[in-house]
Amino acid sequence: MKKVLSLLLVVVLAFGLTACGAKTETGAETSNAAAAEAQGGKKIVGIAMPTKSSQRWIDDGNNMVKEFEKLGYQCDLQYAEDVVENQLSQLENMITKGVSVLVIASIDGESLTDVLQKAHDAKIPVIAYDRLIKKSEFVDYYATFDNFKVGVQQAAYIEKALGLKEGKGPFNIELFGGSPDDNNAYFFYDGAMSVLQQYIDSGKLVVKSGQMGMDKVATLRWDGATAQARMDNLLSAHYGTEKIHAVLSPYDGISIGILSSLKGVGYGTPAQPMPVVTGQDAELPSVKSIIAGEQTQTVFKDTRELAKKAVGMADAVLNGKQPEVNDTKTYDNGVKVVPSYLLEPVSVDVSNWESILVGSGYYTKDQVTK
Repeated sequence: MKKVLSLLLVVVLAFGLTACGAKTETGAETSNAAAAEAQGGKKIVGIAMPTKSSQRWIDDGNNMVKEFEKLGYQCDLQYAEDVVENQLSQLENMITKGVSVLVIASIDGESLTDVLQKAHDAKIPVIAYDRLIKKSEFVDYYATFDNFKVGVQQAAYIEKALGLKEGKGPFNIELFGGSPDDNNAYFFYDGAMSVLQQYIDSGKLVVKSGQMGMDKVATLRWDGATAQARMDNLLSAHYGTEKIHAVLSPYDGISIGILSSLKGVGYGTPAQPMPVVTGQDAELPSVKSIIAGEQTQTVFKDTRELAKKAVGMADAVLNGKQPEVNDTKTYDNGVKVVPSYLLEPVSVDVSNWESILVGSGYYTKDQVTK
């Protein structure tokens, strides 16, 4: 009977894990000795991703599993479909299973305080992935991109495209922000406004709706349909006869919604060309849209490199080493400044998409052009 129970325990713990081989360094701490023994000493990594509705998160998860595989870890990769309660439940299950480390891209950066306390009690280190986890002292490291710079790049593109530095204008612009429960959204917006505010103050840019600030322009859950509905309202209320010349959009999914709204009132024709519309993540539909002359720009963040960085952090922590960081001042989560590594984003438009996206192997040319 004991042998049967032991076999059942192994099956239960292995269920749902991505088989990745074993990492066998002696002396490495595990959060659950029984689970580790049942797995034959293999370490398990818990990877919590927000949703499969965006291709980038699917790629992030797969990239991390691939990198962890190379180091011999087993992986428990879960997607919560942008439901906070799902993510909390998934994390609690990972802790119960006895993962050795958690890598978390949070849905709501302020909702994880209690579950991270449980992780801490179980001696499980936590790496925040791309989105900062707030209001917890139990976030060990943070891997992300230079989020302020993302906003700067989006706004600088608008600045150049409209000739604002040369004194051209006035131009009409509307502003969109990301999800208010994602700390990154504020960095994107603040970065953009560090460029655009001077032109708004001088009258070279005019926000006809008057809607400025994240409390007015945020887009919950980064939802494209929500952005489209807001853009519909802006166009009908403020642009009956006036033209809109630029839209600051922080994310490709939001941009697609904005573009759908603009097309609905006649933009995208020779008589009424599209305004400048920015974006982020270089998602395939938006890259195709850029080539087609609709969306104007996106910011490419090579998630393959982000995955490598997060995996490197996790591996270092589990082996008693200090992970590489390059920022120890910026990311205050309300309880502590989280040591971070910031990767460089790259602005992409019709002039350089092929060299940046295809040249790096992120996409094949057939993926983009067919």
